[in-house]
Amino acid sequence: MSLPRLHRLLFLVLALAGPLLRAAAERPDIVFIYCDDLRWDALGVVQKEQGAAGRFPWLQTPNLDRLAAQSVRFRESFVVTSLCSPGRAAVMTSRYGHHNGIIGNGAHLPPETPTFAQQLRGAGYTTAYFGKWHMRDQRERPHYDFVASFVGQGRYFDCPILLNGTETPTKGWIDDVSTDYAVRFVEQQPAAKPFFLWLGFKSPHGPRGGANLPERVQSLYADSVARPTPNTGLTAIFNRGNAAAEPAPAPKAKGGNPGQAEAHRDYFRHVTALDSAVGRLLDALERSGRAQRTLIIFTSDNGYYLGEHGLGDKRSAYDESLRVPLLVRLPGAARPGTSDAMVLNLDYAPTILDFAGAAPLPGAQGRSLRAPLAGQVPADWRNAFFYEYFREANYVSPTVLAVRTTTHKHVLYPGKPAWTEVFDLRADPYETRNLAADAALAASLRERQETLAREAGFRWPDGYDADGAEPAAVTKAKAAKKKKN
Repeated sequence: MSLPRLHRLLFLVLALAGPLLRAAAERPDIVFIYCDDLRWDALGVVQKEQGAAGRFPWLQTPNLDRLAAQSVRFRESFVVTSLCSPGRAAVMTSRYGHHNGIIGNGAHLPPETPTFAQQLRGAGYTTAYFGKWHMRDQRERPHYDFVASFVGQGRYFDCPILLNGTETPTKGWIDDVSTDYAVRFVEQQPAAKPFFLWLGFKSPHGPRGGANLPERVQSLYADSVARPTPNTGLTAIFNRGNAAAEPAPAPKAKGGNPGQAEAHRDYFRHVTALDSAVGRLLDALERSGRAQRTLIIFTSDNGYYLGEHGLGDKRSAYDESLRVPLLVRLPGAARPGTSDAMVLNLDYAPTILDFAGAAPLPGAQGRSLRAPLAGQVPADWRNAFFYEYFREANYVSPTVLAVRTTTHKHVLYPGKPAWTEVFDLRADPYETRNLAADAALAASLRERQETLAREAGFRWPDGYDADGAEPAAVTKAKAAKKKKN
């Protein structure tokens, strides 16, 4: 080929590639990091911010603190159902469980369900899913081009994964393995095409500690004990008088409850272990040259109790269950800070699609965080939200419906009016004083709850009702237990 013809060919290639490269630069790569059962204050930066009020001042999360220093950290971040599968479905669809059909941990997400990943693919993104999916034993990962994900809860070590549909053995701690695949994916992506990457950690979900931990953290926090709070000596209203449902009291100081203290240490050993995995992914983005064009979102599927109200799970409507960490690092120059805008897990999908320039999800119930991320909270931004959880068989937590405002909370337990709870969160952030006897306050909040429920299109799922709110599976399990006894 003659030199002039070669020059003309190169000019043509560059002319065609130019718009693609510009489009890729304008559309960020997007990384979504999703933990399991990570409570809102399980970050070193939050413990430092809380000072003497922090329960776990010894927690070490250097990589998440690094990410937080480059991000907007939302301090009022919540989920609309505090449970694993409903949390994931709410993120993927931007819809409540009573609409998307995922109200517990026993269902698959139907492949035909519209998700934000589907919209991203339609906008030209490569989509990849790594780690925990957790829709019962579902093997499909709808709308993802590349998959390295385990089925159900998997296991912490040597967990088989589905590698693009083929069951594949692995060696090592599963959150490290998932991160390995995510890092390789980043390293292999062409510059001209944007990608979306979901990295789902198993940590800090149980079973925790011992052989479920990588060696690097097994001896961490050897003598550390969580500080007590005003609600660690209380019992949840639905467990009072039910000794079988009440865990041992929380430790009040060194030498308190050794078993629970060690359980807390194991929880945070998992947190520090996943922190190092996050650091490896951040480093891979830097090495690839893509970090400055990447939108990063870090959060969790739900909060988690560590002894507050005598609880050690999630599901119910106290704040330790509803609140989750949320870090959002914008592409380009760092614009870090904090925001007290009330945000929900329903907002993640609209935010991702907004920044990607993709079509919005049909029927989305969240809204983009673009304005709050810029420090501009619209006048019509929410100051309250509706919460729902539907009781599952074999779990103590009852069905609960609630409204959580920026200042108050109203909690209903259908069929159990005596359990109604009302809290003034400004005066009582630990929810220790039930104000349900204040008829005027309770009525005002109940009206707000009903309004938000209507706006959310609330409807009872099959098998539940407003009086008993108990699915047939729960009734059957109770009957079997009674017969056995």
